[in-house]
Amino acid sequence: MRKITINSNPIFKPVHQCEKRYVVMKGSAGSGKSVDTAQMYILRLMKDCGRNLVCVRKSDITNRDSTFAELESAINRMGVAAAWKVTQSPLSFTCINGNKIIFRGVNDNKQREKLKSITFAQGKLTDVWIEEATELVQQDLEIIDDRLRGELPDGLFYQIKMTFNPVSSSHWIKKTFFDYRDDNVLTHHSTYLDNRFCDSAYKERMRRRAAVDPEGYKIYGLGEWGETGGLIFSNFKIEEFDVTPERFDAMAIGQDFGYNHANAILTLGYKDGEIYICSEIYLYEKDTDEIIKEAAGKVSKNHIMWCDSAEPDRIKMWRKAGYRAKPVVKNPNSVQAQIDWLKGRTIHIHCSCKNTIREIQQWRWRLDEKSNTYTDEPVNEFDDAMAALRYGVEAWRKDRRARVVSRKEFYI
Repeated sequence: MRKITINSNPIFKPVHQCEKRYVVMKGSAGSGKSVDTAQMYILRLMKDCGRNLVCVRKSDITNRDSTFAELESAINRMGVAAAWKVTQSPLSFTCINGNKIIFRGVNDNKQREKLKSITFAQGKLTDVWIEEATELVQQDLEIIDDRLRGELPDGLFYQIKMTFNPVSSSHWIKKTFFDYRDDNVLTHHSTYLDNRFCDSAYKERMRRRAAVDPEGYKIYGLGEWGETGGLIFSNFKIEEFDVTPERFDAMAIGQDFGYNHANAILTLGYKDGEIYICSEIYLYEKDTDEIIKEAAGKVSKNHIMWCDSAEPDRIKMWRKAGYRAKPVVKNPNSVQAQIDWLKGRTIHIHCSCKNTIREIQQWRWRLDEKSNTYTDEPVNEFDDAMAALRYGVEAWRKDRRARVVSRKEFYI
């Protein structure tokens, strides 16, 4: 086999050399840990016959835009596409040496049972990559761990690799792998500052976050374990659910305009007094025409789109494109009122909405550094999906009919 040159960050060298059973990689957003993991798996499976990889996310469908996309990108970047067969349905990669990569979820018992029954035509399941590992519960890991057993040929070893942003210091991953010393475990830490391929615009966004949201920056900028104090929402569930319009009592769309910060569009459902975040569009540095093109076929023109009233020209562009865009009327204390209303009901977030999940897990009240107490003012940075959520529910919040179960859409 010809020599393959890969671009890697020195920070990951201990991971490349590790043969321990558990490699637990926490880090900031943009640290390059997922990119590095993908290309090293491609290299490993091309090099060692008899290895097979399963990529795991909490929800199976989120693999397509994460682990699958990263691995496909790595294959193309490394110039080894001729050595791999790519299958779209079901998602898989097959190397010319017979090694295979498949994708699974652990969102329910049915998916967990499918994980238990994995077999390969050649070799055994030797490697597991758990992306966004904080999504999983400890029982999920135990089911996965049980699958890696039996004698292996010389030179092969079992390994589970977990990559994630360390959202909460109370998470079971911290207690299991970081607070307890185990010779079978390599823990690793990386940040965007370790990533020599990180672009200047991203670094600037992180510097802005450090200034306005130091607690959020600790997690997503420095890769440190987050604290639960000061979080605005705890009443949310991350899950997979049916997003067809017919199942909801009402639907609406919320949009927060942005360019240097994200432009966020959320499609929302309302059912039996609870909120469902069905899908998201979350884009940086795109003008309105580009975002409208991105929304085509993804965002319905049948539902009212509630937008930031500070951007009337953008609202006109959306209306011209056929969307039912309207401005949200901002009254005094409306942000607090929206938050209070949302806190009073369960918020269901579809597991494909990764940016919304990231925001809601770290959106906090602003900390008064002098008194070391939290104020009633939310941190107003990196809250674009949260703003879209607030706008999208505004009509339901203001109308008592939103409490009534009806198949008719409110606010025609």
